[in-house]
Amino acid sequence: MKIDDLLKQTCEWLKGSGPNSDIVMSSRVRLARNLERVAFSHWATKKQEHDTLVNLEQILSETDMISTGLKVRMNEIDDVDKQFLLERHLVSREHIVQPDYKSVLIGDKEVISVMVNEEDHLRIQVMQSGFNLQECWRIASRLDDSLQKRGKFAFSAELGYLTACPTNTGTGLRASVMLHLPALVMTKQIGRVLHAISKLGMTARGFYGEGTEAEGNFFQISNQITLGSAEEDIIDNLERIIRQVIGHEENARKTLMKQNREILQDKIWRSNGTLRSAHIMNSKETMALLSMVRLGVDIGLINDIDRRAVNELFILTQPAHLQKIEGRLLSSAQRDVKRANLIRRRLEGL
Repeated sequence: MKIDDLLKQTCEWLKGSGPNSDIVMSSRVRLARNLERVAFSHWATKKQEHDTLVNLEQILSETDMISTGLKVRMNEIDDVDKQFLLERHLVSREHIVQPDYKSVLIGDKEVISVMVNEEDHLRIQVMQSGFNLQECWRIASRLDDSLQKRGKFAFSAELGYLTACPTNTGTGLRASVMLHLPALVMTKQIGRVLHAISKLGMTARGFYGEGTEAEGNFFQISNQITLGSAEEDIIDNLERIIRQVIGHEENARKTLMKQNREILQDKIWRSNGTLRSAHIMNSKETMALLSMVRLGVDIGLINDIDRRAVNELFILTQPAHLQKIEGRLLSSAQRDVKRANLIRRRLEGL
């Protein structure tokens, strides 16, 4: 399996299925783990980083849940491929900036990805479509147990799993949910909702996580605290808060349909028309227009497009994906033309 083969398949988290998939695009669980008595990545010598990389790749290759997938050494691929993996949410920004002695192992259907020598020795990630945190945790926990049979992780009876960043110490668990909240944005309630969740120990980020702004009305909500709570309690608490956010978005959508139906229809159909006819389209405009079309699909105003097709366009129109599809480097202006062309062809083919 090669990186290019990923273009031929749809990421599991983009499939538009699963519970509450009209509002929740994806669920993710990430575990941070470090080998016992081995220097953390930020403190390790080059030889130690190399040895850790080789050791962990060997352990992962012997683990059934990920042994048949794709292994990529980050310093062996070009910038477009690095960005491509980032756009598919398979690696972090940190993992592509300093690629030496780093790799990622990607399981079938891109449900599982494991980064080696990111901030921690291992970053185990599991993603699912829809509001499916429990399934993510089940898979991640099973993989974690399997790996611990082959290598001992740094652990303190008092603190829990030891990590490079103190905020991850304890369970090492970060759970997150990607929500599409256009109605809360349009009704200007989003600020109040995000403020409320921050008081409950949660944080909201953009489409590509930490350090990114919300585009396309997508918000990634995750736990901030990992120390002092059991994994199941962290998951349950996040689920409870996400259900409340889903309820607020559902109510906002009903309000818009009842009180501002004509304005909402106009926004949605204008977006649909622009996507079907434009010949130049930048990334930011694309995200905004696709957001409105996705809302139209989810509330039944657009019936000739399915949610999965819209979800795929959010990723296929990203810069690295466009260049991978085209098979060559493209300038920003060229990407804007190719992006519009790809959207027209995709929507015409439905």
